[in-house]
Amino acid sequence: MFDKVLIANRGEIALRIQRACKELGIATVAVHSTADADAMHVRLADESVCIGPPPASESYLNIPRLLAACEITGADAVHPGYGFLSENARFAEILEEHQITFIGPTSEHIRIMGDKIEAKETAKRLGIPVVPGSDGAVTTEAEALAVAKAMGYPVLIKAASGGGGRGMKVARSEAEIGSALSTARAEAKAAFGDDSVYIEKYLQKPRHIEIQVFGDGRGNAVHLGERDCSLQRRHQKVWEEAPSPALNDAQRQKIGSTVAAAMQKLKYRGAGTVEFLYEDGEFYFIEMNTRLQVEHPVTEAITGIDLVLEQLRVASGSPLSMRQEDITFSGHAIECRINAENPKTFRPSPGKITYWHPPGGLGVRVDSGVYQGYRIPPNYDSLIGKLIVHGKNRNECLMRLRRCLSEFVIDGVETTTPLFSELVRQPDIVNGIYDIHWLERFLGKQD
Repeated sequence: MFDKVLIANRGEIALRIQRACKELGIATVAVHSTADADAMHVRLADESVCIGPPPASESYLNIPRLLAACEITGADAVHPGYGFLSENARFAEILEEHQITFIGPTSEHIRIMGDKIEAKETAKRLGIPVVPGSDGAVTTEAEALAVAKAMGYPVLIKAASGGGGRGMKVARSEAEIGSALSTARAEAKAAFGDDSVYIEKYLQKPRHIEIQVFGDGRGNAVHLGERDCSLQRRHQKVWEEAPSPALNDAQRQKIGSTVAAAMQKLKYRGAGTVEFLYEDGEFYFIEMNTRLQVEHPVTEAITGIDLVLEQLRVASGSPLSMRQEDITFSGHAIECRINAENPKTFRPSPGKITYWHPPGGLGVRVDSGVYQGYRIPPNYDSLIGKLIVHGKNRNECLMRLRRCLSEFVIDGVETTTPLFSELVRQPDIVNGIYDIHWLERFLGKQD
């Protein structure tokens, strides 16, 4: 096992990783920008290193400074969390070149899955069902028109690199192809430095279903069930739950087994998530995230498996600690992402938290790095916490969530908790009848 792990992240995920390390007796190093000097993960770490000013490009994304922090502190491994450099293949390579373990997949697998076109081709070869679309990148309007005509409108033009909804445009007719293609390419170039795009069939009312996988790089791999992440705004997940109310046991077993078998063939190492659109009983691969997900706690809640502890074990060279038959699923879990944003306009609301009272009780977990008196900086993502509730079934889970939201008090900044208080009472949500467009339709009616 490692002696000292440097956590190359911030906020709630940095604290989450730190707790797992401490349970294993591993010393931790927190890195931080000057904006995060008073952050909770910095206060609780065994050591901390300031790596630069607030802009992420000069701190959390600055590989030379992170490497220097490793050398100064003697850290023998780095956990990247999610976001920032977690899916940067070159970062993983550089660490390995300096005999520092990257707690995640191999750089080769990060690179393959980071290119959406290559990821789709790899998924096909591994037997994973994919969305109908172009064979590789599309560079001209004539190519785009031919592909779209062959599969039928509407179509989705997507950036080959990156995600988060950037470089993604819908064309509903031949007349919209030209502008959608040029806009998607321009956005992709600005966001990811790569203007490569490809085309997929645009499904009308799909759900977003993702399968949590874990492998040890030796050909052993398992799935830990699915999560339903269909409640989204601008392609950003807002609410996640497990298991999905849209699937039956036969469907989840079939897709889970398919994905686990693919990860065995790939000899995948560490935690990963294979994401699908699901419509009319069919699954369509869209991408694979080669890292821990924001929503990993809902899987932990229904399986009782600590995914971060398993990441640390596997990265240190141990074989997978579980077989597929060892994994059982219990009850239902829902996660709400609590953002420091106006719940109507979603405008960021940085500032000082003057009062912080999270809910508690049986089946309640709050992952957050903030505290009363903490000042939320304006420089980063607005996620300040995650409320995760678990119950014997979905109805109990929803009742517990309503209660928790009524207890959750955050003063000094605006947050999205009022939105969740509305959602948890909507008949469609209560009945589990929603797709990836539901939330934006709901918000449009509220305006």
